[in-house]
Amino acid sequence: MSEPHRSGFACFVGRPNAGKSTLTNALVGSKVAITSSKPQTTRHAIRGIVHRPDSQLIIVDTPGLHRPRTLLGQRLNDLVYATWSEVDVVGLCVPADEKIGPGDRYIAGELRKVAKRTPVIGIVTKTDLAPRDQVAAQLVAMQDLLDFAEIVPVSAKDGFQLDVLADLLVKRLPEGPELYPGGELTDEPEQTLVAELIREAALEGVRDELPHSLAVTIEEMLPREGRDDLLDVHAFLYVERPSQKGIVLGHKGQRLKQVGTQARKQIENLLGTKIYLDLHVKIAKDWQRDPKQLRRLGF
Repeated sequence: MSEPHRSGFACFVGRPNAGKSTLTNALVGSKVAITSSKPQTTRHAIRGIVHRPDSQLIIVDTPGLHRPRTLLGQRLNDLVYATWSEVDVVGLCVPADEKIGPGDRYIAGELRKVAKRTPVIGIVTKTDLAPRDQVAAQLVAMQDLLDFAEIVPVSAKDGFQLDVLADLLVKRLPEGPELYPGGELTDEPEQTLVAELIREAALEGVRDELPHSLAVTIEEMLPREGRDDLLDVHAFLYVERPSQKGIVLGHKGQRLKQVGTQARKQIENLLGTKIYLDLHVKIAKDWQRDPKQLRRLGF
């Protein structure tokens, strides 16, 4: 039995110079996919995509976390927490050659807030710069920092245990298809991701009743005329039967409203811009068995 394909998001955190960027580049290797050429399409810049036969790991960037002194600082920190709670796994990087300090403890303390929902992996970086006993001591010290899902020593420079780290990260991703087909970051996957976020929100809590019967298409995604800070997104949710339409809509349309609110938040975080989300539910009878409808729905 082959393992199911997994895909999802990870981010690395740590104080400045903890080796996050080097680690990202080493994991992604020559297969680095530069983010879309449109600047500021997202404030969570996608740093790179690790393609493997069994998975696709997307590493996103977060603004550095610091003790905020200003409202902007506070907002950036809020953005970090939002990213932490949206990715599937977080890696906390601590260099092997430096003692754990107040900066590391501060970040670990903040991570504790998300660790209940999002697995956090402790990564001891730069093992090439420290003797073995120092690396071992750092691994022990890490155990007091946070209740990590795993702790792993790596060196981005000489490739030590990078595959082990990739395996540990991938293990914590949800099952799913490639989010960026062909490894490129074009504008199309943006729509694919937006559709996926809407679908995810619509399935929340009703998975058993309509797991596969729900498809989402984005009819259009356009900047609002005269405003560059607002994107209009019009989407259709397709179900196969009238009874399913009732499930998605909920009593007096309340459920669909909820779906819209939840999806909108996620999409705004993904695209880094405000959006107006317009959702409609349509019935496409037995679409899963109809090649013509499947094509139209993007399958």
